[in-house]
This record gives sequence, C-alpha cells and structure tokens, in this order.
Amino acid sequence: MEYNTTRNYLIMKEYGRNIQKMVEYLVTIEDDDERQRNAMAVIELMGTLNPHLRNVEDFRHKLWDHIFNISGFTLKVESPYPIPTIEKLRAKPDKLSYPKKYPRNRHFGKNLEMIIDKALHEENPEKKEGFTQCIGNYMKLAYTNWHKESVHDDAIKAELLAITNNQLEYHPGHTAHVASPAGFGGGAGGNVAGGGEQFRSSNKRKNFQQNKFKSSNNSGGGGKSRDNNNKHNNKYNKNRNK
Repeated sequence: MEYNTTRNYLIMKEYGRNIQKMVEYLVTIEDDDERQRNAMAVIELMGTLNPHLRNVEDFRHKLWDHIFNISGFTLKVESPYPIPTIEKLRAKPDKLSYPKKYPRNRHFGKNLEMIIDKALHEENPEKKEGFTQCIGNYMKLAYTNWHKESVHDDAIKAELLAITNNQLEYHPGHTAHVASPAGFGGGAGGNVAGGGEQFRSSNKRKNFQQNKFKSSNNSGGGGKSRDNNNKHNNKYNKNRNK
C-alpha cells in the first residue's frame, strides 16, 4: 500500500495525483510522435476535469502551461503556444515605488489638496466658484466622518480660508451657476422655463383630477355606508330593548 508520505510532491493539486502520474509517464516516452499524441490526450483530459477553465479566456494556453509546470519543465513536446520556462515562473515583479506624499491636512487627504491647487490656478471665475463650493461640501463630509457630528458652515469657511491663504471663500448654501448650452430649445433659457411651467401646470391638473375622483367616490358611496350603519344600530337597539 502506498501512502502520501512516500509519494513525491503534488505540484498542482487541482489536477490530482493521476494527472501528475500521466505527465511523469509522458516524460519517459522515447518516441516523439507517441509522446506528442499522449500529451494531446492528457491536455483534453485536463480540460474535462476542470470545466471552469473553459470560461477563462485562452484556457488551452493555460492548460499547456500547466502540463509543462507539472512535468518540471522537462517535457519535450511541440506546443502551439510559447513554452514557459522555470525562470519566467519564478521571476519576481518589479518593486512598486510607494508614493511619498505628506499632506498638510491629513484628515482631508492628498486628493483635496490637489483639487485646491487646481481651483487656485483656475482662471474661469464660475468654475473657480464651483470648485470652491465642492471643496467646502467635501470638507463638511470629511469632518462628519471623522467627528461623527455636524459642523457649522462658518468653521468650514474659516478653515478653507486658512488653508488657501484667503484665496478661496466658501459660501454656505450657494450653488454655482452653470450656463445652459446656447441654442438649446431656442432662446436664452426661455423655453426651459416655459417647460417647467407646463410641467407644474400638468401636475396641478393631475392632482385636481385625482382629488375630484376621490371626492366623487366618497360622495357616491358615503350615503350607502351611512344607511348600513344606521340599520345596524337600529337592529342592535331593538335586540337590546328585548
């Protein structure tokens, strides 16, 4: 009886011991044609045992790489894909340089400082005002996340002035004006306003019709319900008098 402690190391556990034994047998075959034919059969068997690989892009390329890996890169067969090497498998990726950024206000983060710098260099006054309002709103959100309590707008305004050296001023409750595209619907926003009035008037008509329908249902069925209640009360009083 053969125990796992006496067996060699299982290289790829997802394929099992039998596939590894087949690949080891392929290495011992001397005839090239027979070895190639058996290798193709083992590749088909590996794909059958792992059907989830069929959903992976270029899964047959992965199967060929796996069979070379199982053989310890000693299998000599013709592959339709580039034959991998052990050096390529063990190659380590280049070390990523850690970004060395030290934000002045860590509770706001480095991204907010980048946005502030962009707002300071913005020449368009409308865009600059929009940047300022967005920055102030984000500062309120960050303050809430850190302190779990609301913050007064004056505190955000004072802190933004201190960060930007009095160059950006946050106006609470102010929204930046965005000009509508020229020629949209004709005129300078006249049709847009008219469309809003039409939308509000249509909502009024709809609400009026719904209220009228409800009132008619109440008036039509209200008399019957009152008559039924009166009959029930009279019957109850007669039984009580008996």
